[in-house]
Amino acid sequence: MPATRTHLPDLLLTALAPLIWGSTYLVTTLFLPPERPFTAALLGVLNIGLFQAMLFVAAYRLTGGLAAILTSTQTLMVLLLTWLVGGQMPPKAAWAWAAAGVAGIGLLVLSPTARLDGPGVAAALAGSAAMALGVYLSKHWQIKLSGAAFTGWQLVAGGLFLLPITLWREGVPHHLTAANAGGYAYLCLVGAVLAYGLFFRGLARLSPAAVSSLGLLSPVSAFMLGWLFLGQALDARSMVGLVLALVSIAGIQRAIR
Repeated sequence: MPATRTHLPDLLLTALAPLIWGSTYLVTTLFLPPERPFTAALLGVLNIGLFQAMLFVAAYRLTGGLAAILTSTQTLMVLLLTWLVGGQMPPKAAWAWAAAGVAGIGLLVLSPTARLDGPGVAAALAGSAAMALGVYLSKHWQIKLSGAAFTGWQLVAGGLFLLPITLWREGVPHHLTAANAGGYAYLCLVGAVLAYGLFFRGLARLSPAAVSSLGLLSPVSAFMLGWLFLGQALDARSMVGLVLALVSIAGIQRAIR
């Protein structure tokens, strides 16, 4: 679907979702109790199951930068599904811009001290693949539900998927501080209800690749919040990566017309 001026409001509203998701790393770092990745996912008002679980596992086990690079491969995965499952080869420019977006995120957030963690890497890639498949199928199955109902049922299904895993691995959380409760409340109301509502609204109006490419805004948001609140450095390499990530989003929108 063309990213014309007609669709600009849809793009801007949908872009709010990954920008909000980018704050997950900051909220996890500052407000959530340690070593409870599945509880964090569950209390996101019954968030989307596998993606959210893997997101939080990766957030706990990897540096934010490495997790962001791995999850930024989602657009490439959507293009691959469009080709292999949908039988439509995306334009070469779309592949190139999607790869450029991954490179831009790498320049933006990768630290020389980043440590590879096998389960964390696997979780980040699994979460990215799950979301890519979910984006593709949500668009092409064209389920006849209102946006609110479509979002709500997916949140419920995701939460029910996570509930037994959470109780088995972590049990019922106790002794939460006010900061912990506030962090969970933010992830529930803003990170889940609002962000997913905007995300699925955009998916109903835009192509899967267009929506998925906006996911690059999530690590951009995470980096900028880290710079503002956690004292992360903003150097020339980071600025080049930020610009490349933003340009790649615009490039993908043009390529998939």
